[in-house]
Amino acid sequence: MSKSKDETFTRPPNGDAAIARAATLKPIAEIGEKLGVPWSAMAPYGHTKAKIDLDYIASLADRPDGKLILVTGLTPTPPGEGKTTTTVGLTDALSAAGESVAACLREPSLGPCFGMKGGAAGGGYAQVVPMDDLNLHFTGDMHAIGMAHNLLAAMIDNHINWRNELNLDPRRVSWRRVMDMNERALREIVIGLGTGNGMPREDGFDITVASEIMAILCLATDMTDLQARLARIVVAETRDRQPVTAADLEADGAMAVLLKDAIKPNLVQTLENTPVFVHGGPFANIAHGCNSAIATRAALKLADYVVTEAGFGADLGAEKFFDIKCRMTGLKPAAAVIVATARALKVHGGNAVQHLEEEDVEAVRKGCDNLRRHVRNIRSYGVPAVVAINRFPSDTDAELEAIADEMRTEGVETSLCTHFADGGAGAADLARTVTDVVARGEADFKPLYPDDMELLDKIRTVAQKIYGAEDISAGHAIRARLKNLEKAGYGHFPVCIAKTQYSFTTDPNLRGAPSGHIIPVREVRLSAGAGFIVVICGEIMTMPGLPRRPAAADIRMHADGYIDGLF
Repeated sequence: MSKSKDETFTRPPNGDAAIARAATLKPIAEIGEKLGVPWSAMAPYGHTKAKIDLDYIASLADRPDGKLILVTGLTPTPPGEGKTTTTVGLTDALSAAGESVAACLREPSLGPCFGMKGGAAGGGYAQVVPMDDLNLHFTGDMHAIGMAHNLLAAMIDNHINWRNELNLDPRRVSWRRVMDMNERALREIVIGLGTGNGMPREDGFDITVASEIMAILCLATDMTDLQARLARIVVAETRDRQPVTAADLEADGAMAVLLKDAIKPNLVQTLENTPVFVHGGPFANIAHGCNSAIATRAALKLADYVVTEAGFGADLGAEKFFDIKCRMTGLKPAAAVIVATARALKVHGGNAVQHLEEEDVEAVRKGCDNLRRHVRNIRSYGVPAVVAINRFPSDTDAELEAIADEMRTEGVETSLCTHFADGGAGAADLARTVTDVVARGEADFKPLYPDDMELLDKIRTVAQKIYGAEDISAGHAIRARLKNLEKAGYGHFPVCIAKTQYSFTTDPNLRGAPSGHIIPVREVRLSAGAGFIVVICGEIMTMPGLPRRPAAADIRMHADGYIDGLF
């Protein structure tokens, strides 16, 4: 087994939390100055984070846009690939090279933080800080979204209780409740039990990041657009099957008020004091998985390069970034970075997780089938791709060369990265590669399907062209539902497919690049305010549960006020 000759590469001697704690953060006013944001346009939340004023963002409209770079990844595996870490490392590397740059990331959810996945602020020496704040309550955006969502839920049941003038059918209420925590016991519940508590009916909870209000916040262009989208939310049907909206219940105004601060983008920094917008956080397997359009738009007006991230693998996050966010907002990515690791490729090549420390070049090469499909998918959108090989200590020269060799056959440039250990310096080659690709001007972005394609065909197109499926399966009720949505005027909406993130199929245990499978459509939900159709495929949960030993069991606060266990 041939270990790398680069003896300088080791894991950081301290944990992520200790590294974040030891960082020297600059006052948020100085971070804003790097982008030219005046203090008068910033609302500080302490010394190291702030919200940016919407009127100031609107004043930037006539400025030219910077270049947008998407960071995505191969199909996720249990060891983790380091997509957010790579986003941060690339951003710091561009900054160190003298470029004007900002990153745009999603806000972490408390569910994964206390569940299985852990925090979402990068890692090692490529982190966003303040780490504790980011992974906990941050600036209160998640709370505001949850409260706006549940206010609407409360007003639905209140309307039913008081004479029900809209003739709303309690059996056809589609608006569930939310909370920002993994709680399987609340997936399906019965409410209204007991004298004076309203009409009993079935209900349930989703996790807050799956709320349509989260999607609306992340796609709205301004406060006026936000309230208009809230008004269009369809929450139920009447007894004669007519839609009932948030506007019908007169809830949209109060909901918008609850979101008046949450809609403003949050500005923070990396360990190397590079500006980062962290705003919005829809899940990528059950929602559209991108940070807010407002934050991305603001960053593009303020920086020459903007590095953003889409959740999970490219088949979920990048597809939705392209087909939903870019379609709706007019964004045109200049390049995409696909994060890969030798360890993940071994898993996709059939290696057992417990043997990933051992060299297995054959498994790496076989696993590259997964990476190859993601590369081809990205290119199908007219976006040039670069592969960032996120290096781990156990990787060998032979394994790393195998990845580069397999990608050479695709005509794709690769870059070996050590940003986890070395910060921005470890992604300097990636930064050079990306800027060279951007400078060539090869990008010619186009969505996967046209707006006027039938909804069923949109689902089939994604399944066949992105997932490698032979076809989809959709029963009569699903097909009728899609036809009714088209008749109601929603046929031009893009589809947001909810499925497992662990496979191109709906079976999370099927790794690699399977093809010829069938994607079963189990349920269809209308997100009229967000502007897309949610298509639930396979056994995907919109309210996750905690693992046997949740991360919460290892989170502690020390006497000196420091928190351990969030990573």
